[in-house]
Amino acid sequence: MFRKALYIINIVVGSLFLASCQEQVEHTAPAIYDRDSVAMMTTYGVNTLISDSGVIKYRIVAERWEVNEKKNPSRQVFDKGVLLEQFDQSFHINSYIQCDTAWYYDQQKLWVLHGRVRILTKDGLRFNSEQLYWDELKHELWSYRYSKLVTPERTLEGNYFKSDDRMTKYIVTNTKGSFERADVTSDNPTDTMRSQPDSIKEKFRPQAVARAKQAAPSAQ
Repeated sequence: MFRKALYIINIVVGSLFLASCQEQVEHTAPAIYDRDSVAMMTTYGVNTLISDSGVIKYRIVAERWEVNEKKNPSRQVFDKGVLLEQFDQSFHINSYIQCDTAWYYDQQKLWVLHGRVRILTKDGLRFNSEQLYWDELKHELWSYRYSKLVTPERTLEGNYFKSDDRMTKYIVTNTKGSFERADVTSDNPTDTMRSQPDSIKEKFRPQAVARAKQAAPSAQ
């Protein structure tokens, strides 16, 4: 009788132990985030100056700033928007750039800006688009989205935009807008828009766009 009771107890205990093990396995889950998706640094309420070779060149103002060097390529993320102020050598504001979301790829020195991208220069030039790429190494800006460029003399709209990073030499293709007669006939080499919109298309090189697309990594 004692052996029979002991046998029954062993069966019950073994069943409970097995159920407990099965329950633990059932509730085991993988990590929520991949290791390389976690930011190495997250800063809130950013207002900082950025220097290059000892010279202050930019001010960054952002609600949230993430730095991730584990991802390939490494990047900095401004998912709550960012304001960039660019300074000249005399520490005067040369221009500012504002957008809803931005990625900065450290190795390529490339900015990818999305959502209500706005630029204003000290000369009164205004630029609006939903997308903008900025290559710091080549000193170039470009966009494949609808863009609007407004200066004191003219207004341009088009589906492709390219410029130097000082916004002094630019082209806009598939354009429409208003021009003064001097814009069509001027031979002044300092004029950034010396021809009619149709002739701008002739100057535009499709292979340059293809190279720019290949150079720009996905903003994810």
